[in-house]
Amino acid sequence: MKETDNHIAIKVDHVYKSFNIYYDRANTLKERMLFFARNKRREKREVLNDINLDIKKGETVALIGVNGSGKSTLLKLMTQIIFPNQGMIETKGKLTSLLELGAGFHPDFSGRENIYFNSSIFGLTRKEIDERLEQIIEFSELKDFIDNPVRTYSSGMYMRLAFSVAINVDADILLIDEILSVGDQHFQEKCFNKMRELKKEGKTMVFVTHSMDSVRNLCDRAVWLYDGKVRMDGNTDEVVNEYLKVTT
Repeated sequence: MKETDNHIAIKVDHVYKSFNIYYDRANTLKERMLFFARNKRREKREVLNDINLDIKKGETVALIGVNGSGKSTLLKLMTQIIFPNQGMIETKGKLTSLLELGAGFHPDFSGRENIYFNSSIFGLTRKEIDERLEQIIEFSELKDFIDNPVRTYSSGMYMRLAFSVAINVDADILLIDEILSVGDQHFQEKCFNKMRELKKEGKTMVFVTHSMDSVRNLCDRAVWLYDGKVRMDGNTDEVVNEYLKVTT
């Protein structure tokens, strides 16, 4: 980023993203040999088309839109899990993400072992993880299960552990997909209260959700994606109201 962009945490500059969708794809060597021509059939599907966004430090931004509008793809591009076909995305500051439930967890490791494994991926040293360990376990409310293999966890327990790790790595930017819809009402409220705390601390947050109540209660700004393009970007209430007029 340029020196004049020091107030920007995430810059999305003319980003395009497409995927190749294969049809009748062969699963075995025999099928590949018998149906060679068919295996070449594919369609290029454009998911994002010339996306431009500047997200300021300390902003809490929701990405909204119907399924297939490109929200999760844009979030993955911000984390550099995938990369754009054209354009550029720059982030400034330490980043943590919650995109897929249990992503990065080893199913045969215990919850405690996965805390160390996941936290090290986010850049924490062994000493820093030791200092945060009890805090992570306490927030997750999984003390009685923390030494069990995570393959024995329910989806709600996965979410608890993943969220607890992500919020304790002292990141500047937090990216969250729809996983907060998993789990019981008590823990969802606990997560949103924690996100409000992080917002007050000046953290930058971007999250994908279909809950317009959550968007109104937490976000300064909403970005409505439609058919891979930004249809509206601005004040949360204004964007949500327009979105609901179209979708309800």
